Amino acid sequence: MKTKQLVFSALTAFFLSGNMMAVAQSDLGQLLKGTSQDANTLVKGYMSPLLSAVGYGLNQGWYTTAKPHKIAGFDITFTGSFVNIPTSDLSYYVDNSKMKSVERLTGPNGNPQSGFVPSVFGSKQAPYYDYKGVPLSGFQGAPGADLSQVPVIKNTMPVPMLQAGIGLPKGFELKFRYVPAIKFGDKNSSDFSLFGIGLMHDVKQYIPGIKSLPFDLSGFVGYTKLSLNVAIDAQNHPDQKGTLSTSATTIQGVISKKVSVLTGYAGLGYNIASSKLAVSGTYTLLDVNGTPIQVKDPVNFTASSSGPRATFGLRLKLAIFNFNGEYTLQKYNTVTLGFGISVR
Repeated sequence: MKTKQLVFSALTAFFLSGNMMAVAQSDLGQLLKGTSQDANTLVKGYMSPLLSAVGYGLNQGWYTTAKPHKIAGFDITFTGSFVNIPTSDLSYYVDNSKMKSVERLTGPNGNPQSGFVPSVFGSKQAPYYDYKGVPLSGFQGAPGADLSQVPVIKNTMPVPMLQAGIGLPKGFELKFRYVPAIKFGDKNSSDFSLFGIGLMHDVKQYIPGIKSLPFDLSGFVGYTKLSLNVAIDAQNHPDQKGTLSTSATTIQGVISKKVSVLTGYAGLGYNIASSKLAVSGTYTLLDVNGTPIQVKDPVNFTASSSGPRATFGLRLKLAIFNFNGEYTLQKYNTVTLGFGISVR
């Protein structure tokens, strides 16, 4: 199963244009080795940073002001968030003593030795493994995507997003993110979908003594759901699929101040996100004795992306056109750039 297929497909659907930026360049199938426990250890270590980064990225870019639209006012906004990947997530540790059938090597045909290997975001230098007790049975693991080569902002994963907002009565604004199920790949056997909804409400109107002060204050909650199913070998093994599912919720208080065409804004709140990666179907792995066995649905794990966040941003509004930039402090610090149109 190609990791690049999984990530490329997600980013393609995000952009809705066919332009892709690679986040991974290796075969996930290279990690489905040894026992089911070995496969889970290698895949989880390799892919967990991606699942976490997606969770943080989906909670970005919801607003550029704390002032909800007037009734029937609306905006359409495109943002690109660049999620910084911490150095600690560029690699993961393989402990040979905890592996059942495979072990990390120091190099091609090298000696067995526990150590760090690239995660999906790490070095392109692939690690080497051997089957325990079987000399010269080595195989190459999965290399990373090397995010130092990402354009614009190095060592980041880009998460683009398109959304719309509309003003409602009583100081409410409803926001939408939506991508209908898009089928792609061999025999249209893979699909991607995304849905998001957010609600902003002016809370300043309820606080005595500050209604007339020259700033805006709102509460905001947003939820985004991403689903991606990728066929591994639709021609020969239609049951083999990779599934990435992420649910991301953010709850924030937002404040802003407009001066002429500029609006400064800030948000303080909490992210709650969970991503799940599953590899389903039947695969041939090895038991602890090195005997081939058929294993069904060998990989299934989740990664959390929850924690506090603080955002600081600036918006430039020229007629109906908006341009904004913001920085979010969280576990995976994020820079977000955006543009769009806004009426009322």
